[in-house]
Amino acid sequence: MKIKKLWERGSCPILIPTPYPYNHSWLLATMASIILFLLCLTLLLLVLFFFHKHRSNKNPPPPPGPRGLPIIGNLLQLNDSSTFHLQLWKLSKIYGPLFSLQLGLRPCVVVSSPKLAKEILKNHDLVFSGRPSFLGQQKLSYNGIEVIFSPYNEGWREIRKICIVHIFNSKRVSCFSSIRHYEVKQMIKKISRHVSSSTVTNLNELLISLSSTIICRIAFGRSYEDEGTEKSRFHELVNEVQAMFSAFFVSDYIPFMGWIDKLTGMHARLDRIFKEMDKFYQEVIDERLDESKKHRENKDEEVIVDVLLQLKKERSFSIDLTYDHIKAILMDILVAATDTSAATTVWAMTALIKNPRVMKKVQEEIRKLGDNNDFIGEDDIKKLPYLKAVIKETLRLHLPAPLLVSREANEDCIIDGYLIQAKTIVYVNAWAIQRDPEAWKDPEEFYPERFLESSIDFKGQDFELIPFGTGRRICPGLSMAVPTLELIIANLLSSFDWELPQGLEKEDIDFEMLPGITQHKKNHLCLFAKNHF
Repeated sequence: MKIKKLWERGSCPILIPTPYPYNHSWLLATMASIILFLLCLTLLLLVLFFFHKHRSNKNPPPPPGPRGLPIIGNLLQLNDSSTFHLQLWKLSKIYGPLFSLQLGLRPCVVVSSPKLAKEILKNHDLVFSGRPSFLGQQKLSYNGIEVIFSPYNEGWREIRKICIVHIFNSKRVSCFSSIRHYEVKQMIKKISRHVSSSTVTNLNELLISLSSTIICRIAFGRSYEDEGTEKSRFHELVNEVQAMFSAFFVSDYIPFMGWIDKLTGMHARLDRIFKEMDKFYQEVIDERLDESKKHRENKDEEVIVDVLLQLKKERSFSIDLTYDHIKAILMDILVAATDTSAATTVWAMTALIKNPRVMKKVQEEIRKLGDNNDFIGEDDIKKLPYLKAVIKETLRLHLPAPLLVSREANEDCIIDGYLIQAKTIVYVNAWAIQRDPEAWKDPEEFYPERFLESSIDFKGQDFELIPFGTGRRICPGLSMAVPTLELIIANLLSSFDWELPQGLEKEDIDFEMLPGITQHKKNHLCLFAKNHF
């Protein structure tokens, strides 16, 4: 617009806009200014981008690993839960003892060597003490208020303290020795009947029943083995719980597709099992509360649920111990202890029947000690170093849980030059670690003698042998599991000689596993027993 001055008498000058012809030079100048501004802005963004990239390049890279597909990542490459540890072991041969995976939208790393296990589980134990949240585990553990699946927090520390101090202390474990002895003697009577009738002994079924009975009597104060429909209900529930712990829920890995779990019925199945188990735990609690009204004077008659109910009554902890806490702890004991003891004993007998030299040697040691005794007690076992070596070798080669319970990084951490970000799931492949040729001579050979002159043990200090885990998350029930395991194996080998059914050779015995957190022998171990005495 062109400005024209108008003067009027007695008035002040004013500016009046008037039309002005279109000015190309002004338009070009304006466009040039805009372009210059955009160029400066682009240059600034490029500088910031390259500066950020330069800083990012200074950070360590993530561990190497197989490339995955968009959204689903590597899920399709790991589709067999029964051989999950083997698939991870094969990948470690390609990508190294520390490699990464993308399971849906969740980043993971896998550890496959003793050196790196020590780095993560000892040197950075606090960083990796978290637990990833999986739907089945959280639901059945009452949102993780117990020991195994709880996140690392003050509540977990208090519950773990309760378990270690009041349930798994040496005095309490000793108090339960009479239960263990009685039930093992009952097992010997059952096998003796098989001998008398020349009947084959299914060790899988026998040992699952035995372990279940021992744990139920120790935890609940009663057995569920000889109660008709009650037996069926109980064992079906335990099997269902095991299945849910290792079940695949889409929502665990791709949350926005969680509706698939509802369509497939997984949500409904999980809810049903939880309600059934909750009802079972409540019946146990009500039964023991009723028993307590009889004023038991003998403290040795107390079982685990009694101890927990008494602690709830005392209210001497920083957390308010509820019935849900008690139920969640009972779940840990029932599921973790029953299956692992049975599976380990079956694997031990499988390894021994395939290695007659070792079988003969361990039986000679046991029988030399028990010449004048038809039962090997827990005090006797302290004098059996080769038996202990056999059990260590079994736990090395055929540990019942090939993968330790998964952990989660609480914060970013650098391991072996690689960056592991917070919220990354960490799988420790104990099966691969315990067969590492750099840690073990002839790792595939069942050779218990390797432990006779070695101080290596499974108590969490030697990272070549970690069947019970290590660090803050080590299995608190170790002190109760080992005496049970030793007692069962010692008396199976002391009382009977074992033979394969006619037509079978030791080469026919396999080590195939069933899927699950605890991996049982897929094909049952069926043997003929002969009385030694």
